[in-house]
Amino acid sequence: MSKLYPIGIQNFEKLRREGYFYIDKTALIHKLVKTGNYYFLSRPRRFGKSLLISTLAAYFQGKKELFEGLAMEQLEKDWTRHPVIHLDLNAKKFDTNNDLIRLIDRQLLVYEAQYGSCSSDETVDDRLVTLIRLAAGKTGQPVVILVDEYDKPMLQTIGRNELQEEYRDILKAFYGVMKSMDGYIKFAMLTGVTKFGKVSVFSDLNNLRDISMRSQFVDICGISEQELHDNLEAELHELADARGMTYEGVCSKLKEYYDGYHFAPDSIGIYNPFSLLNTFASMEFDSYWFETGTPTYLVELLKKHRYNLERITHEKTSADMLNSIDSTSTNPIPVIYQSGYLTIKGYDPEFGMYSLGFPNREVEEGFIKFLLPFYANTDAVESSFEIQKFVQEVRAGDCDAFFHRLQSFFSDTPYELIRDLELHYQNVLFIVFKLVGFYVKAEYHTGAGRIDLVLQTDKFIYVMEFKLDGTAEEALQQIEEKQYARPFEQDSRQLFKIGVNFSAETRNIEKWLVE
Repeated sequence: MSKLYPIGIQNFEKLRREGYFYIDKTALIHKLVKTGNYYFLSRPRRFGKSLLISTLAAYFQGKKELFEGLAMEQLEKDWTRHPVIHLDLNAKKFDTNNDLIRLIDRQLLVYEAQYGSCSSDETVDDRLVTLIRLAAGKTGQPVVILVDEYDKPMLQTIGRNELQEEYRDILKAFYGVMKSMDGYIKFAMLTGVTKFGKVSVFSDLNNLRDISMRSQFVDICGISEQELHDNLEAELHELADARGMTYEGVCSKLKEYYDGYHFAPDSIGIYNPFSLLNTFASMEFDSYWFETGTPTYLVELLKKHRYNLERITHEKTSADMLNSIDSTSTNPIPVIYQSGYLTIKGYDPEFGMYSLGFPNREVEEGFIKFLLPFYANTDAVESSFEIQKFVQEVRAGDCDAFFHRLQSFFSDTPYELIRDLELHYQNVLFIVFKLVGFYVKAEYHTGAGRIDLVLQTDKFIYVMEFKLDGTAEEALQQIEEKQYARPFEQDSRQLFKIGVNFSAETRNIEKWLVE
């Protein structure tokens, strides 16, 4: 019988009662609840955080029957029932100061109906204090507090400082209650995509243990290579048959597209669970995670901080930087890392420095495609079509058509980009050639005021040099002087040497010469 994949189902009880496929994480969950009381976990969106919170809720409510056949059934002997307060801040919109209060209010009312309330409480944090005290009093057991997507209000207001400040004050007081009510609390866990550091919502809650980058919990969300083979071996063969591929071919394609998340140095790779399960459910490869929506604030951050996109493929950073987002920060990288677009590729223990890169092909291709309309003169619908045309022109050896098309990408460059024209043209070229490079081989280098680039297809080799406010002749001469084409002189393919010049005045490609 084929498996029922829990696509978009984040409720553990529903998943178990209705027979959905579940990869057993309960041994890790048991370890979590027995070795600490206050936790924080950040993971990218669609990574199983809500399911983890829901599983913890079922466990603390003593729903033993849901754990039948899972590791927890053997590990847990007591099954004590605790009052659980489960809050979810994953609202669609946080636009006004009332939105946050209303969302918390709605969720508190449900629990107040069960455990009681006090009419003189005026703020949501006062209400939470009363609720915790009453719930513990009424049940005779300490309370469990689970907060899903704790950071959503903060993320949605990046760039809107006043509103973010207001939200921070509300949340800081609200989460601070957990510290003051410690005697009434059995366990608490907060999850989110990001970790806001410094003057953050957590400053009053300094007893939280952050397990986001702890190696013993790397696979508490997501799917490891071992879990893939232990749980989906038959399906791997089915997928191979459905796609007309070999078993080995399917395994390596799944790895290339969806694996590669590293949440701690030297840890195992983790597959994106959303993309992996969708692939098995539909028996085809696609950009599943990417299609569920990339936040535009990521691009706004990159543009605001005048980020050179070429750096994104070999960014280096410290643990402190990765671990927290200061909402006034000038560095877009922590947000991009925590959102799941970059992951740990290497670690230098001597200096405590991490190397970052894209986790896999789905994320790399999706992210760069997503960037194109924000930088070049094209809309999102057209951009895939345009890249397809570029690839066809490169494969056909049609240089002129290619450069005319590239010119259209630079037309209407906004006037305010003039002071950063060099960065702008480097960023657009990086995006275009990175996307073309998914289909033909591309090597790309940038130096002071210039870019050299090699594109290779089965018939042609293009060696290009780009200049800003020089001449196409000078660019071509540089290819000769620096002997960029030398490695390909013995090659049987046709070689094009192309010099290109950008003009700051026209904010576009002024001329290209092909030799």
